[in-house]
Amino acid sequence: MERTVKGRVIRLVQGDLTELAVDAIVNAANVHLVLGGGVAGAIRSKGGPSIQEECNRVGGTTVGQAVVTGAGNLKARYVIHAVGPSYGEGNEDEKLRGATLNSLKRATEKGMGSIALPAISTGIFGFPKDRCADIMLNAIRAYFENETTSLKEVILCLWSKEDYDLFSLTLGTLLPQ
Repeated sequence: MERTVKGRVIRLVQGDLTELAVDAIVNAANVHLVLGGGVAGAIRSKGGPSIQEECNRVGGTTVGQAVVTGAGNLKARYVIHAVGPSYGEGNEDEKLRGATLNSLKRATEKGMGSIALPAISTGIFGFPKDRCADIMLNAIRAYFENETTSLKEVILCLWSKEDYDLFSLTLGTLLPQ
């Protein structure tokens, strides 16, 4: 499923984020930038040790922020490490919006044309998927409507059919055809 905002595409796909050939994929990171399990574990395992080595040099970041590293052996050129909130820590909606927007800003700063994001914070961080879909899709739409950007396509890559269906319903409501 896809929608267009000011000539830029928001696309939903179901699949493996690490297999996408885009300028950058977004890692749902922790503040220490340690590539553990989930999305980060898949990035570490398929991308090789250079990604973690770069993360170690960066040293970490705060919730709601995003940093860029190379992508090692992945098909993408870069990994943007966005730190989303843990559910229940307070001000989670704003922090998730920040992680999404800062990912788009880092991509724009590097002149990227395409970026793919997972459903940030919905794994081990426990963020409700319906709220995540609403926040992330609204943030991307607003960014395309209000910012000057090199981005031509933002992909939300959802692992399960259930997640894909939920994001599709949200996107269809947000931007009806």
